[in-house]
Amino acid sequence: MYRTKTCGELRLKDEGRTVVLAGWVQKIRNMGGMTFVDIRDRYGITQLVFSEDINASLCEQANKLGREFVIQATGTVKERSGKNIHMMTGEIEVIASELKILNAAVTPPFTIEDESDGGDDIRMKYRYLDLRRNIVRKNLEVRHRMAFETRRYLDESRFLEVETPVLVNSTPEGARDFVVPSRMNPGQFYALPQSPQTQKQLLMVSGFDRYFQIVKCFRDEDLRADRQPEFTQIDCEMSFVEQEDILQTFEGLIKHLFNSIHNITFGKEFPRMTWHDAMKYYGSDKPDTRFGMKLVELMDIMKDSGFPVFDTAEYIGGICAEGAAVYTRKQLDALADFVKRPQIGAKGLVYARVEADGSVKSSVDKFYSQETLQMLKAAFEAQTGDLILILSGDNANKTRKQLNELRLEMGNQLGLRNKETFACLWVLDFPLLEWDEETQRYYAMHHPFTSPKPEDIPLLESNPGEVRANAYDMVINGVEVGGGSIRIYDCQLQNRMFKLLGFTEEKAQAQFGFLMNAFKYGAPPHGGIAFGLDRLVSLFTGLDSIRDCIAFPKNNSGRDVMLDAPSVLDEMQLKELNIKVDTENQN
Repeated sequence: MYRTKTCGELRLKDEGRTVVLAGWVQKIRNMGGMTFVDIRDRYGITQLVFSEDINASLCEQANKLGREFVIQATGTVKERSGKNIHMMTGEIEVIASELKILNAAVTPPFTIEDESDGGDDIRMKYRYLDLRRNIVRKNLEVRHRMAFETRRYLDESRFLEVETPVLVNSTPEGARDFVVPSRMNPGQFYALPQSPQTQKQLLMVSGFDRYFQIVKCFRDEDLRADRQPEFTQIDCEMSFVEQEDILQTFEGLIKHLFNSIHNITFGKEFPRMTWHDAMKYYGSDKPDTRFGMKLVELMDIMKDSGFPVFDTAEYIGGICAEGAAVYTRKQLDALADFVKRPQIGAKGLVYARVEADGSVKSSVDKFYSQETLQMLKAAFEAQTGDLILILSGDNANKTRKQLNELRLEMGNQLGLRNKETFACLWVLDFPLLEWDEETQRYYAMHHPFTSPKPEDIPLLESNPGEVRANAYDMVINGVEVGGGSIRIYDCQLQNRMFKLLGFTEEKAQAQFGFLMNAFKYGAPPHGGIAFGLDRLVSLFTGLDSIRDCIAFPKNNSGRDVMLDAPSVLDEMQLKELNIKVDTENQN
């Protein structure tokens, strides 16, 4: 046997036992006549002791070890004189009697420690070394437990796990597909699934009334901290259900995960908020409700008072930061620069302080009387020491989104976005459609199979922009972790939806004819939801990016720098696939 115990297993009760350990050398300390070696595996670290008085040649052998050597050591467990309360095995050490080098190692390009000296790029290039770090390993352990507990909960709720195809047809609507050429069908391509949407609906037609899958999905889109070209969904669908059934079932799943992973219990139902209210009060359809600071519209108070910026604005709104009147001019200028960043796009920032005597001091005092500024104070129910921050613009939704960015920044600066606090929320009643000015047509806000609210169906042709979707998102700490909808299961209603989206009958038949034909054979009412497993794990582990909860992630350019993928194909492969690469027109 290579080992009889793991490196995180031994305790004081094991004193006197002879054990065999195997793992990697974490650290070596030569103390003259004694050498201490920390041996590490996935389970922890144990201190080995080599003494010249006991075995000089063995001690000399230990002194020749290097970091990350793979070794096997035999020895006797002994109580440690200088205990280390920061180690699980800190009450014991192993007095070594044998040492075997299983594999020597070159010095790694960065330290294998929680606080590593390796930057992101080099850690991604040597990801197999990065995964040895305790902090990264723990993220993957949480991921494993979340997947396991998800399966446990859904299995106990009578869901059946069914695998759906990875090679599917391309659907140009929505995000870009990753495409795969078919050698046996020259000139034709598969697509990697963005979601198993149509397949899971077909499973409902097939009578599998409760389906789930922890499934890989693929989208060829621009990347950011919470996106990867390949990601993992907890994908679910149910038959003979309404919206309330979905919300109750999957609120239960999230509560189960919090309880089993973090020992957090939510006694009450999660709050629910309409999309309209989320946009009005937070400027976002995924509001962070760990703190207040709601948006307040100020058109009635601040417009038409001689301040040109506000007088010509279509929307004026603000937030009130409690206790932030102490901000210096330098800090306020920094906030102004923040909202002017290209990715936010505001033209400027107006502020007002509530002074100790109750008066309001504003950066635009000369345009407003104290009476008007007191009305401003009352609109926010502001108190002494509060800071009011105001933005305006010619588009209400755009300005609200800018205020949302400012609100989140203030939440960060004031320490209101604690990663150990969790605020869960359902956002409901999204618009079914969104208008695109460039193409002058409507697009589905979610996907073409989302059902409209039954009471809004009469508006589909007469006022499509006002139709609400029977859709719902789960938001945690300002992050959309899941979303879904009740589906259209009636062919006539689905055809009306396709027509609204600009599909000809031929195009609808070509892309989704298989689904529409299946509906003719008796489709039950059904609905579902999908959660982003990567996003859930990153929230549960307090990460700012999903990369560190994925074993082998891509970088911000969509590259795997460890495998050097994507890469070019040789001419023989391209010829077999009937593909010719135009190298002259490549960027």
